[in-house]
Amino acid sequence: MKPIAPCYYGDYLQLDKLLGAQQPVSPQYGEPAHDETLFIVVHQAYELWFKQILHELGSIMSIFSQDQVKDEQLTIVVHRMKRVNKIQALINDQIQIMETMTPQDFLQFRNFLVPASGGQSIQFKLIEASLGLKKHQRLAFDQESFYQRLSTEHQKTLKALEDQPSLFDYVENWLARMPFLEFEDFKFWKLYQSATHEMLDSDADIIKANHYLTEDEKSQQLKELTSTRKNFEALFDEKLFKEASKNRQFRLTHKATLSALFISLYQEEPVFNLPYQFLSQLTELDELISIWRYRHAVMVQRMVGSKIGTGGSSGHEYLKATVEANRIFKDLFDIATFLIPKSALPELPARIKRNLGYFFSDSQKEA
Repeated sequence: MKPIAPCYYGDYLQLDKLLGAQQPVSPQYGEPAHDETLFIVVHQAYELWFKQILHELGSIMSIFSQDQVKDEQLTIVVHRMKRVNKIQALINDQIQIMETMTPQDFLQFRNFLVPASGGQSIQFKLIEASLGLKKHQRLAFDQESFYQRLSTEHQKTLKALEDQPSLFDYVENWLARMPFLEFEDFKFWKLYQSATHEMLDSDADIIKANHYLTEDEKSQQLKELTSTRKNFEALFDEKLFKEASKNRQFRLTHKATLSALFISLYQEEPVFNLPYQFLSQLTELDELISIWRYRHAVMVQRMVGSKIGTGGSSGHEYLKATVEANRIFKDLFDIATFLIPKSALPELPARIKRNLGYFFSDSQKEA
């Protein structure tokens, strides 16, 4: 075995490079801007955390690229997704540090940064692409200038990644392979459809009987309920589902959506516990990134008002628009539309529950 060489803290972390990497540009044009160092450190910290997120996502995607995801691998995936979410939550909190800088402090060096902007963060773009944000889903401004703001090398790197399956693609395929959608002679989806009809009819009765609503308000709520019914109809009819998908109402395939719904409905069944945790972590990450986008947009408005961004965008208005436009796992949020009370769930036959749980004895009889 090779002898272990002595390790020195500063050398191991390469602190000479790390702590020497803050080079403000304001001194080149006059008096140094005090807060420029803060601006650099916060953004460098972002990039270090982005690197760790990409490291975790890469390992998760490697697992999901296989034909079969084993239970012990799913345990690892959930653990690493939780780590990614903790990192993203920390990134969100770092905005508070940036906000200790006043707008005038920022104006001391802002113009020296043109045309650099956060839009040139290749690592953040790689995170978006790894998760599943496609070029055609972006805002019109990004579809035109998304690559132009990057160096030639970074454009090639990003385009190469976009040609590969994303985590969204892997999760969609994984969900579509779920073997519990067909149960021999047990027609779960027919029973579920009947339960949803009863639920929606009950909702309509509640609206009509609500004496606190005006007739116009009742009419509006019943109209919204009709829209919800159409969503359910699409869920049960693959042709209608595909039509809704063309209008970007759904992004997941029909089968993947049904699988995600089934997992959510029966999340307490042992075999679905880890899958449900994983889907929950994906929705949490989507939420955390959306929060980060929003807080970033608000911070930019606070710092520069309605001025255009240093990268050429409309600044605050552009950033605010990306909050909704760039969401990736919105379908998993919308699963809540199709949930019904546990008391109304069709009860699974014992022979099916046997396949969904942990059994340690052969003496248990099937119903």
